[in-house]
Amino acid sequence: MSNQLAPIEAEPRESGIRWRRFAVTFGTVAVGAAAMVALTAQGALGVQFAISGMPFTVTADRLDGTGFEQFATIDNMIENSPNEGDTGGQVLVMVSAIDRAQLTNLCQSINLGGINLRITAGDRGRPVSARTLVVDGDQVAGNASFNNINVGQDASTLDQVPGVRGNPGVFSQQADKVTITNLRQNNYATTAAVFTLPNLHMSFSTDGC
Repeated sequence: MSNQLAPIEAEPRESGIRWRRFAVTFGTVAVGAAAMVALTAQGALGVQFAISGMPFTVTADRLDGTGFEQFATIDNMIENSPNEGDTGGQVLVMVSAIDRAQLTNLCQSINLGGINLRITAGDRGRPVSARTLVVDGDQVAGNASFNNINVGQDASTLDQVPGVRGNPGVFSQQADKVTITNLRQNNYATTAAVFTLPNLHMSFSTDGC
């Protein structure tokens, strides 16, 4: 089964929150951001930690994952963060979790205002590897295929990534395996139990990923 992951489009802000569409499309399935924001207002979605509010780009030639989950939440910045802009300090994100992941030719960059901090790893036949990889982002694109995917599952019942699940009543999806080529993400946070980066290079550059 193969599907294209569509980029997320910005929506108008309402009630101090930047509305964005939770729109990773599998076939004809798409979920609107309004329902996710409503659930968050009711306390149905949790937040892991305060984000800086500075997005960063991640690309990879290929991602191979075993155990995949995805659901929505809202990440929060610290009070009066200089990066909150018109968001009210909140960003609606997709939580994408993978139990075991490998990424080929990983690139990560963050724009620091005229210069980029750029990190590369996982080339020369030695991919980046991660355990319990959890990414919070608002845009993802690539060519994706899934094995044994469930779409529309209650997020509180997810079981592909130990210790990672959403809250009752929240839309989610999960699969036994995922492969994405030409991956591109706009992220706000990444966590992993183990993150191994062969041939790591970090530098300042005029070019992002």
